Amino acid sequence: MKEILLKWLSNRNNAPLTADDIEVRVRAFVIIMVTLVFAFITFALLYSVTFVTQPIKQMAPIDQAYTKMLNDIVLLIVGGIGGILTKGVSNEAKDMMNAAKANTAAYVAPPPPPPAPVVMMAPTAGWTPPPAPVTPPNHLESDDERAAMAAARQSVKG
Repeated sequence: MKEILLKWLSNRNNAPLTADDIEVRVRAFVIIMVTLVFAFITFALLYSVTFVTQPIKQMAPIDQAYTKMLNDIVLLIVGGIGGILTKGVSNEAKDMMNAAKANTAAYVAPPPPPPAPVVMMAPTAGWTPPPAPVTPPNHLESDDERAAMAAARQSVKG
């Protein structure tokens, strides 16, 4: 194992490592370590739930807390692995798109869309609002109740 690790870390022609070589090796190391932690946590979770005696009706409270904690940790680790993996893919896709643009001699950027037309509302000549209602509103409280509410407001104000 030691020889494999030293061979992997050493450079074949003893030339200095490029930034891409270092990035690939660091990312590989991080992904391997996080995947090992993920595998260990998954194994521990399955072992604790499968081979440890549980109450008949439900899971023991401490095992519920342990399972919830491990579930959160596993979700974070899986998200971290996905983030590390997609970072490289998104950078490679961006590089490929930039290279395709540079290689296309007749590439012409599409023209910007025309501005949206401005719609002006024509003034409404001769329009008048409808008259105010002449019937009393039927949703108001009685005069005594409104007076009591006004007195309560005044007493609160000071």
